[in-house]
Amino acid sequence: MCRVVDLQQAVLAKNDTTAQHLRTELARRGTAVVNLLSSPGSGKTALLERELVLARETGVPVAALTADLATENDATRLARSGALVKQVLTDGLCHLEAHMLSGHLDGWLPEDTRLLFVENVGNLVCPASYDLGETLRVVLASVTEGEDKPLKYPTAFGLAHLVLVTKADIAEAVGFDEDAFRAHVEQVNPGVQVLLTSARSGDGVGALLDRALDAANGAPVHRPVMARQHPSAHTHTHTHTHAHAHTEHDADGRDRSRTHAGRGEQAAAPGASGAAAQTRA
Repeated sequence: MCRVVDLQQAVLAKNDTTAQHLRTELARRGTAVVNLLSSPGSGKTALLERELVLARETGVPVAALTADLATENDATRLARSGALVKQVLTDGLCHLEAHMLSGHLDGWLPEDTRLLFVENVGNLVCPASYDLGETLRVVLASVTEGEDKPLKYPTAFGLAHLVLVTKADIAEAVGFDEDAFRAHVEQVNPGVQVLLTSARSGDGVGALLDRALDAANGAPVHRPVMARQHPSAHTHTHTHTHAHAHTEHDADGRDRSRTHAGRGEQAAAPGASGAAAQTRA
C-alpha cells in the first residue's frame, strides 16, 4: 500500500510541476485557463455554449477544449458558438492531466486567446486531484443533484474558486433547498462565491465569463482554506492520495485493471485524442 500511495503522490507532484510550467507559459501569452468540473448531466456543456456565444459577441478571443471518454458530441455542440473548439477523447481515463492538456494545445491554440475553457471529464472525484495550470477552477452542480453534493465530494468543492448552480429554472419544481446547499458549500470551502445559473432561461449567463475575465485581468481569486492548509503547495493543493484502480472488461470478458498513474501516460500518447472535432468560425 505504501508503494501505491508513494506512486500516486509522485504522479501528482509531477503533474503539479507540469501544471505550474503551463500556467506560467500561458500567462506570458496572456491566456487564462478556466477548469470546469462537474458530475455528468449537470448542464455544464449547455452553460458553456451560452458563455462562448457571449464571449464571441463581445469580442473576447476564446477557445474551448472538452474531454470525454467517448463521442465528439460536446465539441459539436460547443462549436455552434463559433468559438475554436477541440474534443479530447481520454480512452477510458476519467480525468485530464496537465501534460495531456499541454500536448493538445501545441499548434492548436492561437497566441491571442484570452480565455481557454476546459470542460473536464464528467466526474467529481479524479479531476479534483489534478491541477491543469488553471487560473480559475469552477465546480458546477445542478439543482437535481441534491443539496449535500458538496459534503459528498469535499475535495472537488473544497478546492473551487467559484461554484455554479445550474438548471436554476427548475429549482422550485425539484424542491431544491438553496440555503442548505450554500451552507454545505460554506462548510467545505468558506467564503467561496456561489452563483445560480440557467442555460435555458438565461438567468446568470455571463457570470462565468465575467469572473473568468476578472481573473485573467489579475483580480484576486478566492483561495480555498483547503489550499491554505498546505502553504508549500500551489493553490490547488491535492489531498487525494490513493491510487485509482478500476476494473474493466475486454470484449472477451477478461478483467483488465487500470491504475490512473500509468494510464494517464498512455492516454496522452499520439492518436489518443479525437482531434477531428476542431471547429473555428
